[in-house]
Amino acid sequence: MSAARDFWLASGHHLLDRDAAGNLPVSDQFLKAYLARPEILPPPEACPAERQLHDALLKDPRRPVEASRVAAIADADARENWQVMIDWRDHLVTHGTLESAYLAAIRRSIRFPNAFIGHLTQAILRNALDGCEDAFTLRAAEMFFRPQKLAMEEDSIIAIDEETASLLDRPVRSPLTALLGLRSTTDIDMLSDLTAPSYWERSDRFDMALDMAAGRRGLAALGDVVVHWISHLLAIDVVVEPLAELNNEPWSWYVGLDSEATRIGDSIWNGNDLDDATRAKLVGLFRLTFLDPANMIEKVRGEPIYLLAAATADDILRLKPQNLLTGLPIRRAEAVN
Repeated sequence: MSAARDFWLASGHHLLDRDAAGNLPVSDQFLKAYLARPEILPPPEACPAERQLHDALLKDPRRPVEASRVAAIADADARENWQVMIDWRDHLVTHGTLESAYLAAIRRSIRFPNAFIGHLTQAILRNALDGCEDAFTLRAAEMFFRPQKLAMEEDSIIAIDEETASLLDRPVRSPLTALLGLRSTTDIDMLSDLTAPSYWERSDRFDMALDMAAGRRGLAALGDVVVHWISHLLAIDVVVEPLAELNNEPWSWYVGLDSEATRIGDSIWNGNDLDDATRAKLVGLFRLTFLDPANMIEKVRGEPIYLLAAATADDILRLKPQNLLTGLPIRRAEAVN
């Protein structure tokens, strides 16, 4: 990685190197990090079979694991966790790089735990955004792998990390926080020009709020993250502009960035008018333009694509960045090497 300011230490990027194409080959150190997860680390009461399997994979994280070794684990929950872990390990190793593993999982609809997919998303974004000096872009990128709680305050839409918001009244210090030497806190600060310099030292705490209202830097920063994501994973250059409203523009193609936004997009596509309550949930609207229209399917070549982001009924924003990779009208959706 470059000598620029570091961020997202918990992504495990320091356990990875780039290949000639700029992607992240799966390393033994990265695989071993999964063995420290609380679901996998054998508890004091673990049976000998589980301890032996854990020790064997610490020595060689790529070694084949026979079904009989998992079946020999006494605890049923532990057996299930280990099988999921081994399936995930095998998927990463088979595809060679984090980027290829991610693309294969989302294109083939392979179901893995959200925690694993979120961690992979974070590590890939850490690679794509390496050297980024804009705290607003990095904070917006957190939305790709961490749900946000939204609060409406006058003319602002404040996004707060959902997990952090849930801990506001409950001081918590996780083992990972202690391992990395990070300070634990539940204080929330609004990201601004004044507070932005502190982002790097607290990036693993996810404790900075971001204003996502139209015309604010947060929404524009989210558009920038979309640009980086598509460029890194699809090698396609696009321009993304935040919009205040649709203004009766042609609706040739759209991508919902979350399930609620997809529902709203379907409604617009079918010619339905949005009621006030639905409009209030639409927290992000963007126009995406391909710099090279030749990358688009002929049906909509040269036309703008619209992206939507919306909150759920309980004011949670759960972005699905995979929708950008599967939903755009790309002529040849080729994976990175």
